Order: sequence, then structure tokens, then C-alpha cells
Amino acid sequence: MKVVIMAGGQGTRFWPWSVKDKPKQFLSLMGEETMLQQTYNRFRKWIPAEKIFVVTSREYAPIVKEQIVGINDSEIIIEPTQRDTGPCIALTATHFLKQDDDEPFIAVPADHYIPVGESFPSIFKLAENLALKDRSIVTLGIKPTRPETGYGYMETEVNYKQNKEVLLVNSFIEKPSIEKATDLLKREGVYWNSGIFIWKPSTISYYMQRFNPEIWNNIQVDEKELQFKYAKLPKISVDYAILENANEVYSIPVNFDWDDIGSWSAWERLTDKENGNNTLLGNIELLSTKNCIIKSDSKKTIVIGVKDLIIASTEEGLLICHKSYETKIKEIINKEIKE
Repeated sequence: MKVVIMAGGQGTRFWPWSVKDKPKQFLSLMGEETMLQQTYNRFRKWIPAEKIFVVTSREYAPIVKEQIVGINDSEIIIEPTQRDTGPCIALTATHFLKQDDDEPFIAVPADHYIPVGESFPSIFKLAENLALKDRSIVTLGIKPTRPETGYGYMETEVNYKQNKEVLLVNSFIEKPSIEKATDLLKREGVYWNSGIFIWKPSTISYYMQRFNPEIWNNIQVDEKELQFKYAKLPKISVDYAILENANEVYSIPVNFDWDDIGSWSAWERLTDKENGNNTLLGNIELLSTKNCIIKSDSKKTIVIGVKDLIIASTEEGLLICHKSYETKIKEIINKEIKE
């Protein structure tokens, strides 16, 4: 079994800490290692180096080589440009199938926080056995602990009897409203979709040709033509491209600590708080300030008389945002990128 670490995103929700030149997967957000290094080393404990691949854009390949010492060029899959996880997974499957390699692989984002991974070998061995059967897709399910609106959810068949460790997925709910998320929290058989998938390249090929033939067909070209056609592909997540349409999707519920560090609020959730329930990084002095996230890279920062703000100062820029407007950060940065 292989591992493919997806490390091509730009992390715009984490601006100005995460920026285009060095997005969040290449930053040390939790501890000394970067998120990519943590993810790589988590699997490297029990999977040979030649079985671990990183898919990223050409501009980030040098950073990958710098952070994963000894990785070979053959273990880096280059995505011509970022088009979300749907095209990325299709490109990865094509890469292996062109080598007549249909071994199952784990697709995992580079920016997930999983502090302990001792149970990984047994979990993924079970997932591999499932993925080898016909056109089965396997994902890991996380039991929700709060009404989270930024994650996708899975509703599973409560009475499914094949294996008590394996659940059949009935439906997916993508980023629900707070009311819907609160309701889902109360239901039996509902899990967060971890975004970690196990499948064969041929399974991806089958579902992409069935549900998104335009994407699949435009990837089946030589490298020179791929540079042109890939940029024109729609930005679509693999959840929409495959998962929500497939009829053989299984979930393995897991109980290890997990979080998707995709935003300032996620980082706050995993970081120790200081007086006034503030999350601080840098030379910061506070007075009458509560429930804020504050990061200052170099200059001394004084914050007085505010609450519920995200304040971040880096070489890239300055962010001052009320927590309730955090989702707007991505909108503004993406708009600037398009312009």
C-alpha cells in the first residue's frame, strides 16, 4: 500500500501566516516540524520511503525536497496548477495506472493534526483489504465533538452488519449550517469526513469516467498537452467529483485525536490559552483584551480593550478581523489572486 500526501494548496484562510510563497503545509503550526513533515513521518514509521509520495505544484517541489530530506523526484507528483482535490486525485490515479500499478493508496492532506498514530497500521490494513474488493472506497470517520460548520459529514447505515469496524456510508453532508450541524451531532451513525481516503487507482478511474469524464479524459494526454488542459479543468473537490456519487463507500470509525488545521480558529482550538482566553504568538502585551487570536512576527505589539478579534502581523501584511468574519479572509485573498 502507498501513501499520497496532498500538499499543493495555498491555505488562504490562514493569511497572512500562510501565504502563496509558503502555505500552511510548509509551516510549523504545531511544534517544531512543519505540517508536511509531521504527516510524512507519521506514515514513515511503518511504510517504506519509496511507497510515500507527495503531490504538489512545481513551485512547491523545492520546498518539499528541502523539508523531506532524501525524497526522490520519482516520489513527487507534479500538479500543473491547483484545481482542488478532484483533478488532483484523478492525476494521481493516472500517474500510477500509466505504470500498470493498481495497488491501493492512502490519499491524505498534508495539514491534518494527528498527534498520535500508533493505531495507523491496523486501521489502514483493514482499509486496504476493503479497497481491494471491486470498486470500494474507504474513508476514516471521526466522531463529531461539536457542531462544526467547516467540515463535511457522513451519515452511515446504522444497522449495517458486515463488520462492526466498518460502516456503509449512506450520504454526505458538506459544510452544514450551524442548525444542521447541531442536529447531526445528536444523530447515531454520523461522523466527520476526515478527508483521508483509501482506494485503488482503477476505482478512481472508473468513477471519474462515469461521473466526470471531461476531467478524466483531459488528463489522459502527454505532459506537454497536460500543462494546457489541466489549467482549464473545473475546481471541484473529490467529495463532489466521486464520493457523493459512488455506491460503494465505506467508513472506518477511528478514535484518535484529529483536526483539520485550515484556519485561525482551528489553530486556536489546539493551542494553549493565556490570560483572558487569548491565543498569543510573539512579543505581545495586552490590557483588557479577551478571547483574541494574536500573532506578531517581529515588532512588539500592544493590544488594548478589544475582544473576539484575529490580529496577525507578518512580513506579508496585517490582518484585523472579527472572529465572526473569519470565512471572509479566503474570499478576499482569492479575489486578489484572480485579479
